[in-house]
Amino acid sequence: MRLAVNLGYFGMGLDADNLVVAQEADRLGYAVAWVAEAYGSDVPSILGWVAGQTEHIGLGAAIMQIPARTPAMTAMTAATIDHISGGRMFLGLGVSGPQVSEGWHGVRFAAPLGRTREYVEIVRKALRRERLTYAGKHFTLPLPDGPGKAIKLTLPVRPDLPIYLAAVGPKNLELAGEIADGLLAIFFAPDHAASTIEPLALGRRRAGAGAPDNPMAGFDVVATVPVLVTDDLDAGYAAVAPYAALYVGGMGSREQNFYNQLATRMGFGQAAAEVQDLYLAGRHRDAADAVPREFIAATSIIGPASHVASRLRAYADAGVTTLVGTRIYPELVPLEQEPPFVAYSRTGTEYLTTIHSGVPLGADVTIDTFPDKPFAGRVVSISPNAEFTPKNVQTKEERTKLVFAVKLEIENPEGSLKPGLPADAVLRTAGKAQ
Repeated sequence: MRLAVNLGYFGMGLDADNLVVAQEADRLGYAVAWVAEAYGSDVPSILGWVAGQTEHIGLGAAIMQIPARTPAMTAMTAATIDHISGGRMFLGLGVSGPQVSEGWHGVRFAAPLGRTREYVEIVRKALRRERLTYAGKHFTLPLPDGPGKAIKLTLPVRPDLPIYLAAVGPKNLELAGEIADGLLAIFFAPDHAASTIEPLALGRRRAGAGAPDNPMAGFDVVATVPVLVTDDLDAGYAAVAPYAALYVGGMGSREQNFYNQLATRMGFGQAAAEVQDLYLAGRHRDAADAVPREFIAATSIIGPASHVASRLRAYADAGVTTLVGTRIYPELVPLEQEPPFVAYSRTGTEYLTTIHSGVPLGADVTIDTFPDKPFAGRVVSISPNAEFTPKNVQTKEERTKLVFAVKLEIENPEGSLKPGLPADAVLRTAGKAQ
């Protein structure tokens, strides 16, 4: 099983740290850096930016929204990113949800399966640099009775550029298995893996893909999973709960929320309905509190390093071929923001290295009175918002720099440290000073 990272959304004051994470993941040999879009930052712009500042890591769209672009435009964009990055593009596609599709893009959320099938067929045809002709129920190229003509992509591109589908429901999963190279899954639970793998395998058999005795051979099951390395399980579950509440309670509409339906199929129907009622009523914190601990445990990796290792094995045994870690920090998920983006500091690369080493994020603190006597500490919180350096501790020039406030818990058995003393702190990532 490969490891990957989820960089999420951009434009929240954390972009520089996102880049650091991508570069650290590149250095550590992670497979892909996946980027999301909703109704803020777009995927292609960010992937192009990351492509120019990394060397080897794959560049994943998770996802490019089908209602936002014509299939030909999507093919052009994917081909361009693939070209400038030296063949690192992973094209993830999805229909989004009715609120975004109809409210933001002005595209009816109708016949999602049929539209997705035709969309992928056209994208593949364009990537093969065939003249683009298509006569379907949802798409027609060229338009009839007009001046348009069948043309082909001029940019060199891998004809087998991998295409992934974001899918949750059984029929969507079958379609992904039939027409895609991989699945982008969320809330994948190893104990409920059959509900995901079996529809995929059915679609693979329908397409004659894979091996005779293993239809899943060659298919990439990508699971995005909240990861929090901690000994404080209560704090860990509390940190992930708002993330779960947003999807189960607030995504889509009351009538069409794929994640709510998924939680119901997993046996959490009553709780899922309660979470949705609370979230849609604007009671986001109550919605987070209503998320069952068992649901979070089933769909997340929370615990000490030894538990992380065992959960990674469980995901691999369940059929996941690429695990994408989503960074979660206790007490740093704003509940009233739409969506509640995960916050982290410039030390966020710790998330990457803990999976490898299990070393917690610590700090060495020194003061002028005892320059040769560092005090050990650990990071307990990181501000979700960037701010200018405080005026009372830095020069005018330094105050132009954006920083993130970091709260440390410091060992001070002799009482040498007093409130108000200026201090320098060096954060340690995986045992190394950063």
